[in-house]
Amino acid sequence: MRRDVLSLIVGWTMMAMIIPLLFSFIVTWWLDGINTALISFAIPILISGMIGLALLSLGVRSDTTERLRDREAFAAVALAWPVAVLIGSLPFWLGGVFHGPFTDGSGMTDIARGFVNSWFESMSGFTTTGATVIEHSMSPNCILGSTPDCINAQPKGILIWRSLTQWLGGMGIIMLGMMLLSRVLGGGMALARAELTGPSLSRLRPKLQQTAIALWTIYIVLTTLEILLLWGVADLTMFDAFNHGLTTMPSGGFSTHDASIGYYDSFLVESIIICFMFLAGVNFTLIWLAWEKQWDKVFSDQEGRSYVLVIVATTLFVFIALMTQGGSLDDGFFDSLFTVVSIGTSTGYTVTDYMLWPVVTHILLFLLMIVGACAGSTSGGLKLMRVKLALKVAWRELGRISQPRRIVPIRMNDEVVERDRLDLVIGMLFVWTALFALSCIVLAVTMPSSDFESVVAVVASSLGNTGPTLGDYGPSNTWASMGAPSLVITSILMWFGRLELMTALLLLHPRTWAREEREAPDRASVKLIRELFEKMEEKIEEKKE
Repeated sequence: MRRDVLSLIVGWTMMAMIIPLLFSFIVTWWLDGINTALISFAIPILISGMIGLALLSLGVRSDTTERLRDREAFAAVALAWPVAVLIGSLPFWLGGVFHGPFTDGSGMTDIARGFVNSWFESMSGFTTTGATVIEHSMSPNCILGSTPDCINAQPKGILIWRSLTQWLGGMGIIMLGMMLLSRVLGGGMALARAELTGPSLSRLRPKLQQTAIALWTIYIVLTTLEILLLWGVADLTMFDAFNHGLTTMPSGGFSTHDASIGYYDSFLVESIIICFMFLAGVNFTLIWLAWEKQWDKVFSDQEGRSYVLVIVATTLFVFIALMTQGGSLDDGFFDSLFTVVSIGTSTGYTVTDYMLWPVVTHILLFLLMIVGACAGSTSGGLKLMRVKLALKVAWRELGRISQPRRIVPIRMNDEVVERDRLDLVIGMLFVWTALFALSCIVLAVTMPSSDFESVVAVVASSLGNTGPTLGDYGPSNTWASMGAPSLVITSILMWFGRLELMTALLLLHPRTWAREEREAPDRASVKLIRELFEKMEEKIEEKKE
């Protein structure tokens, strides 16, 4: 492992974190006062800068930018996320959203639990999961009985920081760094493949920096458009419109109210958010092709068509199930559509308590948590492309039973999928299944009072970065009733899910951290043999003389 490369990437990530922290400091100063801004953001800015400067000055060599390989790229991305999450948790802890060192009357136990809550909230934000532990029992800013809306009672600037963590995490922290610092970081393709979701990365422009700029341009334009529509058309306050714009496009789901989108009880608000949630689940390459008016490629994309089919079919099925229970025609269809799009894109907004729906709808929502939307989108889950490819492989193997010599290539969008990609998809699905089973067992040990549905759904929601789940942690409840060990475990699962398992699991492989001189013994042997031959030639020349 070339540790100087890790220092370069993680160091620049820490330096880049100063920009959103400084923005939140200014906004908090404006909305909540200078004291709240200093307490919440001055220390994180200082720590982030110190860590970044230390890594860049002490751990980087003059030729570091030329030494980046896939191994360092994947390890650096996996390490940069928890470090960013740690910095991002400090405003919640120091700013009083949870019990912290500056909270009056808090004991050591409260402060320790407050740090775990802050870590969880930050991880949920950066991974765009959207689960929260902000409620009356955990936040000193909320008094049970006199504070009806606990989330909305928090400092406004910290709520903007909370939404900003999702917006940054949606497209990726490293992806933003590639756009700004591509010449400094180098090796952009490896970094992008390590962080972006989906089995492959499509270049929209000839150079990767141009691709990063194109992706971020789409992201910013859609975010801005939603904010303007929510503010100007749906008549939300600029504060609420801004926050929900930041958390919809990354398919995050953090809201400024305990009741989420159901707080507004507005057909217009829900309609706008449905549209942008749907777009968040679309492969951004298709959005770019639509912008370039290449409609034939947009409509011929197999994954895109599958995405629309899954949303429509599931919505109709859920709606029919609600009608059999005696639901109203208008509310039933719209609640079905909103919930299916929200869970299917792993956004996690809610407008109703779907735990009151028939059990069959819970099964469908559970499957949506696992599968997710399109590759190359901001949604979580396994991705439809992986599931579709796995089904094609399974169907081919069934066909081989009757025709063992028949060669059937796997195609996607009329292109043959390479064997390496198929192996990666199958391997990823196997790892996901094994991790899911193991996590259910471990979490069941730490949550002895929870039922089977709650434990299994929490694991699926964490790995799928969905947020609201089923059972005890459904849409009307937060995750605050979990113990600290369970919150730590689920936060790690969120991290695994956001980095698509393989990137995070790479850190656990012993060869990842092998010393560089042990990584390539063949090259060392060749060098030694070459030196021996040179010495022999020198001796021969000496004898001739």
